[in-house]
Amino acid sequence: MAVKHAPRIEPVGDRGNLAGLSLRDLEYVVAVADLGNFMRAAERCHVTQPSLSVQIRRVEERLGTVIFERTTRKILLTDQGARLVDQIRKVLVEGRRLLDIAHRPERAFGGTLRLSAIATLGPYYFPYVLTDIQTSFPDASLELGEGKTDDLIHALLRGELDVVLMSAPVMNAQVSCVAIFQEPFRLACREDHPATAASGDLWALLQPRERLLLEEGHCLREQALAACNDVAPAQRQGTSLETLRYMVAAGEGCTLMPQLATTQVQGMCYLPLPDDYARTIVLAWRKSDPRTDDFRALARTLREAKHPSLC
Repeated sequence: MAVKHAPRIEPVGDRGNLAGLSLRDLEYVVAVADLGNFMRAAERCHVTQPSLSVQIRRVEERLGTVIFERTTRKILLTDQGARLVDQIRKVLVEGRRLLDIAHRPERAFGGTLRLSAIATLGPYYFPYVLTDIQTSFPDASLELGEGKTDDLIHALLRGELDVVLMSAPVMNAQVSCVAIFQEPFRLACREDHPATAASGDLWALLQPRERLLLEEGHCLREQALAACNDVAPAQRQGTSLETLRYMVAAGEGCTLMPQLATTQVQGMCYLPLPDDYARTIVLAWRKSDPRTDDFRALARTLREAKHPSLC
């Protein structure tokens, strides 16, 4: 929430001179803006809370503007602070690009590859491709993560991630992507469920209350609804694929399960579905990133390192 009419701070020195501002200080500002809390921001930035507070105050003094309104209950962005934070994010992205360009002739990805995947893919896919990535890019230090689609895209555009594995389509004009592989879906159900004796579009044949979905924010939820949007109220959902698996095993219903996540559970089975029940996994990066050749080389490595269940 932005607060209007923030008081002015008398700027220090020449306002046209950026001396005294560091990218690290700007990272502190963004951390507080993201988390709304000085203590958590300090933990993210691996500094003490007093040190972070002092540096942010110096940024405000240098810019002659109050960025944050401090209250006893929460931290609020002022109107001017909100505009400054938007610009600071752009400065940090360009600062990282400067380092990437400087390091690129020596090491792929500038020495560090921040790779994340959607939560319904990463835990089941990364273990099978890490060795191939490390072999192909021995000088790159890997930082892996996972999350929901929108969160990953936002982190990518903010420069917090280098590249993301996600499900097509990618609906953002600032992002480039290439297809890696197609992953079929299976119907996860109990072995004693009537669906085991049927065939065809088993997902569509279920009763609405039997269709279990992921919570909002997961692209797999939208893909399941696109196949059949006749579902029960919102409480028939899980926070993760593992939660859905437990619900299926307990007889709560059935769900769509990506092929890579079809781990065996006693009393459960995974039934085939029509060919159009599938998703295309793509590798996505910012169009403005100068390391396109590196990302395409990574895509080739991932295509060659297929998961055994997709061969």
